[in-house]
Amino acid sequence: MPSRWRGQPGRLEVWYATVTDPATGTGIWLHHELVAPADGSPARAHGWAAVFPRDAPPVWERFGPAPWPAERPVAGYDAGGITVTAQELTGAAGDLRWRLRVSGDGDPMFTFPRWAWHRELLPAAQILPVPTGRFTGTVQVGERELTLSDAPGNLARIYGHGNARRWAWLHADLGDGDVCEVVAAVSTRPGLNRLPALPFVRLRVGGIEYPAGDPLLAALRFRARLGRPRWTVTGRSGDRRISVAVTMPPERTIAVPYADPDGAPAVCHNCEVADAVVLLERRHRDGWREERRWELIATAHAEVGERD
Repeated sequence: MPSRWRGQPGRLEVWYATVTDPATGTGIWLHHELVAPADGSPARAHGWAAVFPRDAPPVWERFGPAPWPAERPVAGYDAGGITVTAQELTGAAGDLRWRLRVSGDGDPMFTFPRWAWHRELLPAAQILPVPTGRFTGTVQVGERELTLSDAPGNLARIYGHGNARRWAWLHADLGDGDVCEVVAAVSTRPGLNRLPALPFVRLRVGGIEYPAGDPLLAALRFRARLGRPRWTVTGRSGDRRISVAVTMPPERTIAVPYADPDGAPAVCHNCEVADAVVLLERRHRDGWREERRWELIATAHAEVGERD
C-alpha cells in the first residue's frame, strides 16, 4: 500500500475502499487522492467519504487538501489526519467519522495487466490488493453510529497521469471469495480519445480468473455501452462468455467533481448501492449455456465518469 509517487509532476495516485454493511445494507465509499500538479507545484492530498443508507439519501463530505508529507509515508496514505494502510482506515470529514480494520487472505487482483502496474506503461492502472476483504469497526454520520462486523468490501489502488475521458467501474462481491471487477475507459490521449471504451474485466470464480491471459488483450474482445443509469459490458474468451449489466438508481447516486493533475475537470457519478447482474456462459455444440449467474440488489459498487 505504500505510495508509488516518486516526485514527478502530473501524477494521480488513489487509495480507496468500498464496503457493504450486511446488517443494514448501507454502502460506504472512502476515497483518498495524492495529486501532483502538472505545473510542478507542491503535491496535495485530499479525498472524500460517502455513506449510502438504504432508507435515506446518500451523504458525502470532502477532506483536505493537505500537503503531502515530504518524507513518503511507509504504510500507505497519511495526510491531514487521514490514514490508509492494508490493515486499517481512519479519518473524519465534516459530519462523517470512520475507523475500520481490514482483513482478507485472497490474492491481489490485477484489473489491468500486471506489467502495466509494475512498469507504468499505460496512462493509468488499477489493482485490488484486497479484492474480497472483511471490514470491522465504526462509521459515524452525525449522531448516528454504524457498527460493522465482517462487512464485505475491497481495498484498491490507482496510479497514473489522471482520470479517463469517460469511464465506468464495477466492484461486485459475489460471495464465497468470488468477485467481479470491471473498468471500462476512454483515454484522454489524442487519437485514443476517439475510440470506444476499452473494457477490462476480471471475474474470479473458485480461484480461477476469467477471461484468461493478458487483461489488455482480453479487453479487445469485449464491448461496453456506457450510460446512466444503466451500462453494460459483454465479451468472450475461448469457450466462455461474460455479460455484465449495471443499474445505478439516480436517487441513490452522488455526483462528485474531479480534477486531473493538469486541472481538467470531470464528474464521477457514484453509487455504492447499485444493482448488477453478472452472467458466465460456456459454449457447447448447441450454443451458449448459462454456467453461473449472480444478481446483486443494492450491494454492487459502481460509477460512471464523464466530461463536458
